[in-house]
Order: sequence, then C-alpha cells, then structure tokens
Amino acid sequence: MAPSVACSFFFDDELLGEPGMPAMDACALCAKPLARDHDVFMYRGDTPYCSEECRHEQMHLDAVCAKKAARRQQRFSAGTESHRVQRQSRKVSVAS
Repeated sequence: MAPSVACSFFFDDELLGEPGMPAMDACALCAKPLARDHDVFMYRGDTPYCSEECRHEQMHLDAVCAKKAARRQQRFSAGTESHRVQRQSRKVSVAS
C-alpha cells in the first residue's frame, strides 16, 4: 500500500521547533517511533499515537483527570460556600 497524503503531511511538512506542539515522530504515550508506512492515530487535534490502544489509554487517563478535577472543584466550591455561611452567621446585629 502506498503512503497516504496525510502521512506525508505529518512527517514531511511539519514545522520544526514549534513550542508546545507534539513531535510527529513518536507516540505521545509510549514514545514508540511512528513508522511512515503505518497508520497514525490522532487525539485532541495534533497529538499522535502509535495504536488505537495507546490513544484509548490516553483518553481514559484524560477522563480520570477530568473527574478528579471536577471533584476538587466541587469540594472547593462547597468549602467556600460553607465558609461564607459561617461568616454571615457570626455577624450579630446590635440593637441600639
């Protein structure tokens, strides 16, 4: 099978040294070199993976991290709300 145009784009036309951009020469999860004659599995725009398994594992890790972040945010929000209520209940109005 001949290499596809997309494969050529990923390997030959990429900008070198661009900060924050993953290199298209290795899997973003396991760092296995990506071969020009094999499929490249993409996730989150331009992040390459060597297999569907690596891509799925990254998706799973991202989901776990998102759930943890949401729980942290909920605890933080609940904590600040209870702190606000406590402060309001401490205020005592003084009758003249």
